This record gives sequence, structure tokens and C-alpha cells, in this order.
Amino acid sequence: MKLSRTVTYAIQATLQLAQSKTGGPVPCSQLAACSSMPERFLLQVLRSLVTHGILSSTRGVVGGYMLQRAPEEISLLDLIEAIEGPLVSSVPATPSLAEETIAKLQQALNDAAAAKRFELSRVSLADLLVISTTDDATASAPGGPQTS
Repeated sequence: MKLSRTVTYAIQATLQLAQSKTGGPVPCSQLAACSSMPERFLLQVLRSLVTHGILSSTRGVVGGYMLQRAPEEISLLDLIEAIEGPLVSSVPATPSLAEETIAKLQQALNDAAAAKRFELSRVSLADLLVISTTDDATASAPGGPQTS
């Protein structure tokens, strides 16, 4: 499975919001600058996340975006489906295949999609935060990776 750039931006932005220490809305311009994302494109991503109840937005000079739910309550599946729509499988009309073959193929694809949905729903935004925090701690720990 390959994540689209749009989904990757959604993950980056929500991780930034989860790590935000301000306690208030974070402007799109700040989110874009911190992760080198194109602001106009990020704005569309953020709007989709608002529409799907992952973020809330506030207008005005001190406006911006905030997580609507706790990081533990936002799954990777939530983010992917907010951007790309529901993960479903389908077999295109193929007149050369027998009906039974198409039915078996569709069932196999349905099973694979259900497994993918299950696994993605198990990974929360908080889980991703722990991973990035652990990596940062390892990099700065004595004997950890050195940068020059």
C-alpha cells in the first residue's frame, strides 16, 4: 500500500497539531511552513479534515486549526478515508470471466480490504506521536545516533 502525498500531508498536519503547545488554533501558514508543504494545497487537505470531524477551524486573525478529537481517538484509517474516501474493493466488469470467478475474486478483495481497514484502524495518531518522540529521544540520547 502506498500513501498519497495528500494523505501524507494530512498525517503531517495532524501530527503537528497534536504536538502543538499553544493550546489554541494553529494557522495553515504555520503548518505549511513547518513541514515544507504548499499552503494552498494544505488548505484543501485541512478543509477535508474539518468536513470529516477530525479538525475544527476558527476564522479570524487568531484563527487556525485544532484537533477535534484526542490523538488517541483519530486513527490512520480516519485520516486516509477523510482524504481518499472509503477503502472499498471492486472488480471491473469483465465479460470474459465466469460469474463464479468474479464472485470469488470479489470476496477475496473484500476480505483484503476488511483486513486493511482493521489494521489501519488500530494505529492512532497518538501511536504515531510515540514513534516520532521515541526516534527524537534516541537521536539525542548518549550513544544514540550522532549528527555532525
